[in-house]
Amino acid sequence: MASHPTDLVTLGHRIRHFRGEHGLTLDQLGERVGLAGSQLSLIENGRREPKLSVLTEIAASLGVELTDLLSTEAPNTRAALEIELARAQKNPLYGALGLPAVKVTKGMPLAALESLVGLHRELARRASEAIATPEEARRANTEMREMMRARNNYMPDIEELVEERVRASGHVSGALTHREVSVMAEQLGFSLIYVNDLPHSTRSITDLANGRIYLPPASIPGGHGLRSMALQAMAHRLLGHQRPDSYAEFLWQRLEINYFAAACLMPREAALSFLAEAKSERELAVEDFRDAFGVTHEAAALRFTNLATTHLDIPLHFLRVNGDGALQKGYENDDLPLPVDVTGSIEGQYVCKQWSARSAFTHTNRTTEFYQYTDTPAGTFWCATQTGATDAGEFSISVGVPFAQAKWFRGRETTQRAVSRCPDESCCRRPSGEVASRWAGQAWPSARLHAHVLSPLPSGTFPGVDDTEVYEFLESHAAE
Repeated sequence: MASHPTDLVTLGHRIRHFRGEHGLTLDQLGERVGLAGSQLSLIENGRREPKLSVLTEIAASLGVELTDLLSTEAPNTRAALEIELARAQKNPLYGALGLPAVKVTKGMPLAALESLVGLHRELARRASEAIATPEEARRANTEMREMMRARNNYMPDIEELVEERVRASGHVSGALTHREVSVMAEQLGFSLIYVNDLPHSTRSITDLANGRIYLPPASIPGGHGLRSMALQAMAHRLLGHQRPDSYAEFLWQRLEINYFAAACLMPREAALSFLAEAKSERELAVEDFRDAFGVTHEAAALRFTNLATTHLDIPLHFLRVNGDGALQKGYENDDLPLPVDVTGSIEGQYVCKQWSARSAFTHTNRTTEFYQYTDTPAGTFWCATQTGATDAGEFSISVGVPFAQAKWFRGRETTQRAVSRCPDESCCRRPSGEVASRWAGQAWPSARLHAHVLSPLPSGTFPGVDDTEVYEFLESHAAE
């Protein structure tokens, strides 16, 4: 028998269909082909693979061609639904739910069958989205970046909410304190609990049943302070977030909570007062903004992008670039030509080696910002770049503006200048003809595999989070 096992269900439905058209019972057809009715039932239910000689006799008894019997198409709409349901119920995705399989009977209404199949399709769709393949994540990131560009990276509704909550905490001026963050949590009915055993896939966990927000005992690598993590956890509640139905929604929620936390740590009115004064003195500097509010350089740079265009009338760009030159995060509304792939995504693309985001790595003095003018095909841009390092390696944070806007910033007097012809590959992506001819065919580098690119995120209730670890953690702390 040449039929593949996955075709047995369809084969069985086709035999049953033709048997029904001839008005034969299982026993009657079985008698014609020399099989017991119970054996024929197993074949029709896709649980036994018949020999070719048996199929030939069945086809002859039913007056059809053997090729018609072996067709991979379902004989009718109902049969197609039954086949799809049978396969869905054998899928590990359904098996993981621990639910019994539904046995389809002749008397089952077609509408009920359609509903069951529809539920399985939706289950598969949601599981697929929760897995969040790199392609899905990049598409969602690109759409979100374009949306925020159209808004000048500004979210007025969240700004108003932040001003209200910060005032209610008793905050008056300066950096938001840990005590004021605790008061904000208490006003929402939560207490902040610091623990050593948070699951590795989480930054914080909110216990909705007992009104607790669990946080690590100290800041984690990457500049995410305890204040920021607590504020992000609160933001989910204040913004009315529900469990995300797609990876795109998950990313949008993450953007909103990050925005909320940054706006709390650098409240709009206080931040604008500081920045407006610096602009009037032509001394705008991200490092000063950072120090005034006690945040990381990246947080200050991103917050600056929220306020600069809407309130200071300054178009700009922001870049976070890894030590190897790959763009990790990027935003622009000043027409800087960011590198993109064929889908429009910027993440993982290499920025020009002439940009300060990369040339800053070559300078020995990295304690202060590095300033540079760069001539590009889209015009001349001024940038201020700060480098840093984590366990994952070096990175740079850049904030830049078109040439005409450089007059507002400290470092505008720099004589450091570079020329970038990218995306022309002769700029920095293609070796010179002489060097290429000397080494072509003479080099065999061993490439480093970026394993994270190949791996989808764990498919928990929230992408990347292990539900089992979270629930076991909450169970262990609930009695405390």
